[in-house]
This record gives sequence, C-alpha cells and structure tokens, in this order.
Amino acid sequence: MIGKNWRKEMPMNEYQNKSRSGESGNVLFLILIAVALFAALSYAVTSSTRGGGGDASGETNLISSAQVTQYPASVSTAIVRMIISGTTVESIRFNRPAEFTNLDSTAIGVFHPSGGGATYVQAPADIMVSGNPGNWAFNGELEVPDIGTAGANGNEIIAYLVGIKQAICRKINQEHGLGATIPVLSADRSTEYTTRMYDDGTTDYSLPTTDVPDIDDGSGSFDGKPFGCFQNAGGGDYVYYHVIVER
Repeated sequence: MIGKNWRKEMPMNEYQNKSRSGESGNVLFLILIAVALFAALSYAVTSSTRGGGGDASGETNLISSAQVTQYPASVSTAIVRMIISGTTVESIRFNRPAEFTNLDSTAIGVFHPSGGGATYVQAPADIMVSGNPGNWAFNGELEVPDIGTAGANGNEIIAYLVGIKQAICRKINQEHGLGATIPVLSADRSTEYTTRMYDDGTTDYSLPTTDVPDIDDGSGSFDGKPFGCFQNAGGGDYVYYHVIVER
C-alpha cells in the first residue's frame, strides 16, 4: 500500500513542481516587463525636462509673456468704465493701494474701489531682471505712431513694465508679430516711461498737451502696434509697453 500510494503521489509532486516553476517564470517575465516600462518612462521624462530643456523654458516664457500682456487689458477695461461714468481721461490717476490717501478724489483712482476698481498686481519676480516683483508705470508721456491721432493731444495712455528679462521680451514680440529681434529705441526714453500718472500728495500729474515723442526704433517696428517690447537706447532696460487708452 505504501509503495502504491508513493507511486500515485509522484506525478502530483512533479506537477506541482512544474506548476511552481511556471509561475516563477511568469512572475519574472512580468517583473522584467515592468522594469523595461519604467526605464522607458524615466527616459521620456528625462528627455522632456533635460534633453528638451529649451522647449520647457520656451513654455515657461510663453506662460509668463501671456501674464504680462493680459494684465494691462484688465486695467483698460476699468478705465473704460470710468470714462463711461463721466471721468475724463486727463483726470484719471494710477495711485497704488498704499497711495490712496494722496488722491484728490477716490473717484479718479483706477485702482480704488470707488474709482475704477481695478486690482493693482505686481509682475512676477521670476520675469524681472532684478529678481524682485515688478511695478507697473502708467502715463501719457509717449505715443505710438499710427495709433489714434498724431501731434498735440495724440499721446496714448500707456502701461510700462520696466526691467523684464530679455527672454520674456523676445517671446512677447515673437508671439505678437514683432519677430525674434528686439527693437532698440533710437533715443533714450527712460525719463518718459518711468514717469507715473498719479497724485503723490504734493505735485499733481499733468497730462502733456503738446506733441510727445514716439516709441520708435528708427525703422517703424512699432508703428500701429498697441503693445510690444523694446530695449531702451544704449543697451538699456527691456521694457514692455501696452496702450490702454488710444488718443
């Protein structure tokens, strides 16, 4: 009986051993597939972040440039509401929240809740050469050729962001038809684009009524362009400009 049972059990043991061997082989095969897939995924991620670093940087610049160009548009909308309500262009002021107490009237403050109600937002630090958040300047010290009228009272109200990175400046121009070469102004306009149209508590801003200088590189690159990016003359700042009131 013992021998008989032993002979019957042998095939079962062999079957179990073969079955376990087959299972081990399948598990090993699945592990190898998983390792291969993981390696392929790692390579793809590495390629997109390291090998394709230029593309990643390009995407970042594109997002940053979009943030820069969209903000002045929201400010322009607030000014339109003010003008519809009876506020004149000459009287509007761009006092920042910390400067609200200097306003002659809260109704003329573009960023004041009782005026235009626009939100003052600094530009992100990572797009600025200084590495600090950027402050916008608004004024009527320059005009853009072929926008509105020329000559006296033809100056636009323009938003400026001074000191942005070259890569952001270039991306803005590429996205809006100005090409990869950043136009350089034919004259130093730093005094004009840094002037602020606001009440400082002592001296009230006065909008120029005489002919003001053009945003011009000598080649007409900005003619008819309501926004774009330039470098100031003499290798100066990279500046984004955006017309918010055409005149």
